[in-house]
Amino acid sequence: MTDNATSTRTYPNTLRARIGRLYLKMAGWEIAGDPPSEPKWVAIAAPHTTNWDLVFMLAYTYHFGISISWMGKDSLFKGPFGGFMKWLGGVPIDRSAPNGVVQQMIDRFHDSDALILAVPPSGTRSKRPYWKTGFYHIAHGAGVPVATGFLDYKNKRGGFGPVLHTTGDPQADLDTLREFYSTITGKYPELTNDIVFRDAKK
Repeated sequence: MTDNATSTRTYPNTLRARIGRLYLKMAGWEIAGDPPSEPKWVAIAAPHTTNWDLVFMLAYTYHFGISISWMGKDSLFKGPFGGFMKWLGGVPIDRSAPNGVVQQMIDRFHDSDALILAVPPSGTRSKRPYWKTGFYHIAHGAGVPVATGFLDYKNKRGGFGPVLHTTGDPQADLDTLREFYSTITGKYPELTNDIVFRDAKK
């Protein structure tokens, strides 16, 4: 896991980037770290406890000059709004496909020159006793790094922490992620999910 706590890169000064920085400045939030320099990676979006997370996430992505993609069921991309959903970064997923969601995203990474996939491991804003494993298996199967995206409401600080290169040992890698996120506080701490995979022994 590579330490990425201090920003060392220059980011764009486009109108969108200025809007993001202005919003964060007005909200009193600091910008921390750098995203991976690789064109393809999975971004953890944690902790996820409120719809406000999306607003701040967009502001930070504007600052960093990156475009985030997200997974959605394929029915969202049909009809008159399908193109708009893709423009927003949506990646259609067929949940009934025999190869499964994880393999579909691994294939998408292999077929893409550039792809940044944001995944909230909690899968919901509600309290759950575990993280979903999809983000890990997608990253490991595609051979791409995992970026520790975070929003720390207690300290009004967000951005990216260390970068994880998966080892194939989910529990050992999860211990590394747990160590980082143990210092991060969501807007509603009581809704923060335990950082443990469903089949892990506490």
